[in-house]
Amino acid sequence: MESNKKQADAGNLIAQVNKLDAPVNYQEGAIVSRTIIDKKTGTVTLFAFWKGQALSEHTAPFDALVYIVDGEADVFISGSKHRIRQGEMIIMPANKPHALNAVNNFKMLLIMIRT
Repeated sequence: MESNKKQADAGNLIAQVNKLDAPVNYQEGAIVSRTIIDKKTGTVTLFAFWKGQALSEHTAPFDALVYIVDGEADVFISGSKHRIRQGEMIIMPANKPHALNAVNNFKMLLIMIRT
């Protein structure tokens, strides 16, 4: 049921031209996300981070591609810091600890492929 709700939410984006950063807006002091695609094989999620917001270190069982749509962020992978800016991407490898910190307001597209 939850998956159907997520797909219905993304439904108004299907077969339409959309600006990549439009489906989420910045919210002061918060991280906002919107699932664009949620399938067994993977997900595509758009995030908007307010300056100073962060995702604490964690691991994921699958590789994930992060593409910065707007702004800049520090991405930490296995203790190494990477400054990623608008138009750049980085791949976070499966089972490696990673974290993100908003240097300023930034939006990212997170693509996770499960198979």
